[in-house]
Amino acid sequence: MKLYELSPAPGSKTEAKRKGRGAGTGNGKTAGRGHKGQNARSGGGVRPGFEGGQMPLYRRLPKRGFKNIFAKKYTEVNVSELNRFEDGAVIDAAALKEAGVISKIQDGVVVLGRGEITKKVTVRVARVTKGAADKIAAAGGKVEVL
Repeated sequence: MKLYELSPAPGSKTEAKRKGRGAGTGNGKTAGRGHKGQNARSGGGVRPGFEGGQMPLYRRLPKRGFKNIFAKKYTEVNVSELNRFEDGAVIDAAALKEAGVISKIQDGVVVLGRGEITKKVTVRVARVTKGAADKIAAAGGKVEVL
């Protein structure tokens, strides 16, 4: 199959209805908007979530919890994923991204303790859990928190 042979499924694409193009079309004159009123006007209508003056759903439902807008979002990497680097390598966020271990750096990288590490590496990241730091040190590596 070639790219130019691709076509949408039969019946999935329909012609757009051209509004306000004469009485014979069945959608002329008021173009399906009815006579006068807020929704008949150009730019008319109500804002999203408006329920005609009734207390809207987003105000009726209780609000719970707290969202810290200053919280840092770390990209997580497990200790076992550091084995793909060779002995003596310096592993930082850029090296992890280049190796394809992570796709986004966000506010930094945190190394978690799942799995085992056999390589002697130097890890330079924003955060390291205690278990991960112990495993890296046991393998002969070093941890540097930025």
